[in-house]
Amino acid sequence: MHNLIFNDTQIVAQLDARQGGYCYLEIPASLINSLEKGRKSRFICTLNDSVKFQCGLSHLGNGNFFIILSKDRRKQANIEIGDRVSFHLCIDPNPLGVAIPEMLEVLLSQDNGLNAMWNELTDGKKRSVIYAVNRIKNVDLQVRRSIELIQKAHS
Repeated sequence: MHNLIFNDTQIVAQLDARQGGYCYLEIPASLINSLEKGRKSRFICTLNDSVKFQCGLSHLGNGNFFIILSKDRRKQANIEIGDRVSFHLCIDPNPLGVAIPEMLEVLLSQDNGLNAMWNELTDGKKRSVIYAVNRIKNVDLQVRRSIELIQKAHS
């Protein structure tokens, strides 16, 4: 863990429904403000020294930030709302914070115009394209949808 930036133990909290109802762990603003990328930083979070996942930040509303603990992540780590969890954050060495699917890498390497559009997208828009494409099982549909999403995000 050469890039460990935060280590803590907290009780898993939940936002109220009008704030999204997310389960979360709180991250202090002082830490985030000290990072080069600030709130745009991406992390690898490890829960109870067992479950690792890539994540970003959301504003908590009190000046601090939070990372979302999805139902699947909580199930993997065997934790529930109100449980005490130890966790640590490391800076994600991948600037996007997610892996680019092989199909998309091949597509971008073969289409210079599409690659130019891709390179102009923000990291957040790139992640959105990747998440959407990863939900599709059919490779031909993945290719078509990738093209559509990149063109739409670029315009």
